[in-house]
Amino acid sequence: MSGPRFCQNFNIVEGFQPVDTQSGANTGDWFSMKLYNHVAVVYMNAAGGLGGDDSTLTITQATSVGGGGAKALNFTDIMVKQAATNLQGTGSFTHVTQTAANTYTDADSAEEALIWVVEFDAADLDVDNGFCFVRGAVNDTGAGGTQPGVLYYIGCECRYPQDLLPSALT
Repeated sequence: MSGPRFCQNFNIVEGFQPVDTQSGANTGDWFSMKLYNHVAVVYMNAAGGLGGDDSTLTITQATSVGGGGAKALNFTDIMVKQAATNLQGTGSFTHVTQTAANTYTDADSAEEALIWVVEFDAADLDVDNGFCFVRGAVNDTGAGGTQPGVLYYIGCECRYPQDLLPSALT
């Protein structure tokens, strides 16, 4: 194989492992933008059992890996794949535009399998005030039915490219 490989260009980081999102707040680790110019926050869940137990994805920014000064990181664009049973027949994302907010939800997200992707450049953060960490979180979806979900960060445009990309959790 010629040219750089996937893992030499993209760093996949687990925000939170697969969980039943009805079991409490599901807060991801902080992703450091210090070494990356771009991140995609990816939330996926399987179709749940009860309408109204909809997922809400919330994005925050901070000045430290410990969450110092955490505040909203607003966005207007999100890419969405959703389907009533599974996503195998859903080939393309839908581009959804919303009023600037640090959250996104869909009234059918409890009943549908989904992949939501929100992307940020490092410059989208409040860099003038030292904000360089991003975190995704998903609400407790309620006790109505199982709602398995997982959150990943995909960092790219590493500022110092190398064979093995540096950690984004420090």
